[in-house]
Amino acid sequence: MLTGIIAGLCAQGIEAEAAAACGVYLHGLAGELAADGCIGLAAGELAAFVPEARRMAENGEI
Repeated sequence: MLTGIIAGLCAQGIEAEAAAACGVYLHGLAGELAADGCIGLAAGELAAFVPEARRMAENGEI
């Protein structure tokens, strides 16, 4: 999951180091969003929360 986020950011023209930093942050934020009220979570379920994490980051809501 994390590798895919970073690769997607690189594909959008973001330099690798910045993409890695942003990707790790978005991955963690998506995990926090997904964990809200959950006892457990499969790795594949995290993908549904990445767009919301990115929207929050882009809008300065974090």
